[in-house]
Amino acid sequence: MASHELIETDGVPIRAWIRGVQIEDAARKQLLNVARLPFVFRHVAAMPDVHWGMGATVGSVIPTLGAIVPAAVGVDIGCGMMAVETSLRAADLPDNLHGLRTAIEAAVPHGRTNHGGKGDRGAWHDIPKRNAVGWQELAHDYARLAEKHPKLGQGNDVNHLGTLGTGNHFIEVCLDEQDRVWFMLHSGSRGVGNRIGSYFIALAKRDLEDVLGTLPDKDLAYFEEGTRHFADYVFAVEWAQRFATQNRELMMAAVVEAAQARPDLPPFTLGGVAVNCHHNYVAREHHFGQQPYVTRKGAVRARLGELGIIPGSMGARSYIVRGKGNPESFCSCSHGAGRAMSRNEAKRRFTVEDHVQATAGIECRKDADVIDETPMAYKPIDAVMAAQEDLVEVVHTLRQVVCVKG
Repeated sequence: MASHELIETDGVPIRAWIRGVQIEDAARKQLLNVARLPFVFRHVAAMPDVHWGMGATVGSVIPTLGAIVPAAVGVDIGCGMMAVETSLRAADLPDNLHGLRTAIEAAVPHGRTNHGGKGDRGAWHDIPKRNAVGWQELAHDYARLAEKHPKLGQGNDVNHLGTLGTGNHFIEVCLDEQDRVWFMLHSGSRGVGNRIGSYFIALAKRDLEDVLGTLPDKDLAYFEEGTRHFADYVFAVEWAQRFATQNRELMMAAVVEAAQARPDLPPFTLGGVAVNCHHNYVAREHHFGQQPYVTRKGAVRARLGELGIIPGSMGARSYIVRGKGNPESFCSCSHGAGRAMSRNEAKRRFTVEDHVQATAGIECRKDADVIDETPMAYKPIDAVMAAQEDLVEVVHTLRQVVCVKG
């Protein structure tokens, strides 16, 4: 029996790893719209965490020849995960983990105040030396971007490097199946990536203004290869993806240092496993004898032997996985459990008391402002993992004991 469903369309087929998990009608419609684009290569792949998303479906893998759809990449360019193993064991952790959580919160700017303006608690106000050095690797190409597209240079940039953000972004302390302690975090290219994504999505719509009405969805406006804006977008998105990688590395360094400075933890070192992977991005790859641009919107690359991270929700297990290199998924897997409902629906349906029960035993925020991230708002991670057994194998199973949210 095939491990995935084949959905025939008016365009290319959709191969969907959705056995045992739900896919809402809105997400299915988005997938059908993408499959009708004339430049989509071979088929669209849908991961088991698939759900409706702004612009294009979250949990989709879209290979294209000769064009890129900026809204399919989205505005959280380079969003992804990082995890590091440590020499600590569960027995080394203090009984009360509140101090460790507050130390991490003090070490990494998180959240958002003042609409991201002056005094925003989610940005640096005095740039740490390590971050300033890291920015130098990005500054030259950022200046080139801002020179060609001045709007891209107007807003947060270096002050967001090494910061967490809001929404589903998090920092966690986890235990694996052998009670080893891991640090794990989820974030992307922050304000500057959002600015790049939003700007080029609007630019693509303007460039296609004369034919926009012929597209199955106006959000699927695209840049054709060979045009000036295509080249500019590729340059900008690759820069944002580099920013995102470095953002996670700098945050992780700050988290590790904060933990090492805790008087209630013994000295420790980092272990042999560290993973840093995108799950919202586009890259040129080789598949089925061609060199398509592969857009993964809420999907992780899972080439043969390649390590990735599939997080659950605030109250569920997460997984370090090794790719099986399945060609039909364009060597991809899910990027998480996937939302089962919108943020507004979660706020309507669940109470603070529900959230407290769902996160029992986890040191985390338990207030009304995180109800949209409560575990019940997500698909069951066990079902999501079962649906993609031919895409990845589990290397480590992690359960969180501390969760920091913006």
